Amino acid sequence: MPADLAVIGLGPYGLPPAQAAVAAGIPTIGYRTGPEASSLSPAELRRMLAQGFRVTANPAELGRVRTVLICAPAVRGADGDPDLSQVEAAARTLAPRLRPHTTVIVESPVVPGTTEGFLLPLLEQGSGLRAGRDFHLAHSPSRVDPGNRDFTPANTPKVIGGLTSACTESAAAFYGRLTDKVVRARGLREAETVQLLESTFRHVNIALVNEMAVLCHDLGVDLWDVIRCAETKPFGFQAFRPGPGVGGHAAPQGLTTGTGRTLRMAELAEQVNSGMPGYVVQRAAALLNEHGKSARGARVLLLGVTYKADLADQQGSPAREIAVRLMELGASVSYHDPHVPSWSVLDRPVPRADSLYEAAADADLTILLQQHRTYDLQGLSVKAQLLLDTRGATPTGAAHRL
Repeated sequence: MPADLAVIGLGPYGLPPAQAAVAAGIPTIGYRTGPEASSLSPAELRRMLAQGFRVTANPAELGRVRTVLICAPAVRGADGDPDLSQVEAAARTLAPRLRPHTTVIVESPVVPGTTEGFLLPLLEQGSGLRAGRDFHLAHSPSRVDPGNRDFTPANTPKVIGGLTSACTESAAAFYGRLTDKVVRARGLREAETVQLLESTFRHVNIALVNEMAVLCHDLGVDLWDVIRCAETKPFGFQAFRPGPGVGGHAAPQGLTTGTGRTLRMAELAEQVNSGMPGYVVQRAAALLNEHGKSARGARVLLLGVTYKADLADQQGSPAREIAVRLMELGASVSYHDPHVPSWSVLDRPVPRADSLYEAAADADLTILLQQHRTYDLQGLSVKAQLLLDTRGATPTGAAHRL
């Protein structure tokens, strides 16, 4: 059966909509733009393949579909600006194969103005077609939450913004096959800015509660009890919880294209959140010292090195920086993670604990960085000599909390 949809980019942005399309009975092909971490389990991928999903390396197949989703990653480069190399490669690969009446939808996380100012010229020049006249062009911010079983593409409203109203309606017609609700934005830039606002909202609020964690520790206040009480307020408050740092693929971009204006709140949040790995190590060294041990030579076990619970994805995980800082202090670092069979830091393999309870009992300090479902935190708190819980997941009084 010929494919009706092509998804370019098979990482955390592309696989979830491809999975939703396959489940909806839409013949779908996938095209890789580079090495990408899978956001789906092996079982989910096997199910998709059994339902007809195909991964192709033949770019000619991109010209045989009615709808194309560009889902290539746009991670931040070393200078902090978005790296659009894979998004550009996706557009350049698609352009010469683009047929009239095709609907092209960008789901890659880009700053406002990118779809129209950067991708549109590439598609038009490479295809000889005119966006808004010969083919439809739209943006739809990705709202994927990997591992979330409550919110899926089917029950998560989808925002659509097109170059023209006809572009918007064409994209809305496609997403109407996947989701219960489609929300129409005024245009491309409004749709792009939705993701900027949503990701910045998350980072700013995480930064706020991370600062509260540091303050409450200094004051001797139980932050977790404060949050428990505060979230009973039925209006004007949404609970966020602190952690060892912020990972993932949707880091907010402080610079909006074409204006030179930065989002100062986003920049400040980045400073706060990027400082959390150092604070975790500071707390770890202080705990060891309080128990008569030095960080130098201490055996430290890190639990959970992925950026999110119950996933194998390590993109932006704070675990790496924490491990580096501990090693710089002279600590002997090992790790355990049911989703990561091997792990290297500074090009050196980190020893993996085979027996979790034995490793926790042997370590001078165990640090819970990620709360995987398989972890029996009550049992770990009993076995561990010293346990630092950065997620507030252990029973009250069972561990030292962040």
